[in-house]
Amino acid sequence: MEMRIIPEMRVGRGAPDARPPGVESVEVALRDRGFRLTVPRRAVLDVVRSVKTHPTAEEVHRLVIRRVPRVSLGTVYRNLRQLVDAGLLGELPGPLARFDANIRAHHHFTCLRCGRIADVEAPLAEPQSQALSKRVEARTGLTITHHRITFFGRCRKCQARGRARPGRRRPVTDGRARPERKGRYA
Repeated sequence: MEMRIIPEMRVGRGAPDARPPGVESVEVALRDRGFRLTVPRRAVLDVVRSVKTHPTAEEVHRLVIRRVPRVSLGTVYRNLRQLVDAGLLGELPGPLARFDANIRAHHHFTCLRCGRIADVEAPLAEPQSQALSKRVEARTGLTITHHRITFFGRCRKCQARGRARPGRRRPVTDGRARPERKGRYA
């Protein structure tokens, strides 16, 4: 039986072993939580930790098969679920669940144009969000254990693109009506 050595791929901007301060190694994180260090599981966690985005399971699968070609989408889904349940990854709910390697307290910004999701560190919004939680508890009698805030708008790239599009349709201002479109999708 012949063994193939697959080099680690660099994904995102950082080197494969570059981790934010306080993020434990994959081996330590998995073993401390009672997981076997399988090749697919390590690849899934490495990929999510190495990208600068919040990938979907399908995006994680596309990146994992570069490292481990025979890993199925089902294996990626199963490992993502186990890693979220173990507290090693976060999950952003929605029509397509997205996964987050940043498990510290933080909020998110979602671009309404391109769909990009960016982390907003908690200290930027924390005093106000804690006060909001306390007000909601006081007025409703509910007990709030935690909260998640998502800001919506346009990211810097989309703002710049919006200003740089001279060929976009503009409303007619000289009183002339636009020609009527004919056809199936008019």
